[in-house]
Amino acid sequence: MKSLIASALMVLAPALALAQTADAAKAAAAKTTAKPAAKSAQPAAKKTTPAKSTAKSAAAEKTTVAKAKPKANSSRTQLKSATAQVASGLVAAEEALSPAELAIAEKVHTGRIACELGASVNIERDPASPGRFNLEGKGFKYRMTPVATSTGAVRLEDQHGGAVWLQIANKSMLMNQKAGQRLADECMSPEQLLVAEGLKTNPQPSVLDPLPAAAANK
Repeated sequence: MKSLIASALMVLAPALALAQTADAAKAAAAKTTAKPAAKSAQPAAKKTTPAKSTAKSAAAEKTTVAKAKPKANSSRTQLKSATAQVASGLVAAEEALSPAELAIAEKVHTGRIACELGASVNIERDPASPGRFNLEGKGFKYRMTPVATSTGAVRLEDQHGGAVWLQIANKSMLMNQKAGQRLADECMSPEQLLVAEGLKTNPQPSVLDPLPAAAANK
């Protein structure tokens, strides 16, 4: 009986050894497979980091743009405020006409005035700035201010545009001093036309004409 048991154990021993060896090999193979899988999972986790950084960068850019807009709006507001201050300063400066200049302005003929060669000018008082005029014609437009003269002639000037409007009893003339040319000549309002017609029938004596006999004897 003992010999039979011993013989059976000797037969089963190699099979058990083979089974243990197979189990060990399977366990080793499972460990080897699990490690690369774990290692391969790490790069995948790292790949998600750039996406997060991109999202953070986009959020930062949006925040920067949002902060920049109020500055732009503030600059526009400051620019509008500065423009308004300059405009108000110009209006205030235009209101500083002297009584003599205002007296000259009262003598200016206004409306559409015909000139030689079919030209014309239109001169109108500025209701917002007493004493000043808007003068325009074909190819030009000026803002005129009265200037005192020693001859008594009515003189208006646009210092910025270089224009000068001269008005005497029987005609007016527009010159551009910067360009050195006349823009309109022999311009006559209805009042000036009457004076011009009167001078044709009753011309004024020239300083070069000889004095009458009675005056000469005196």
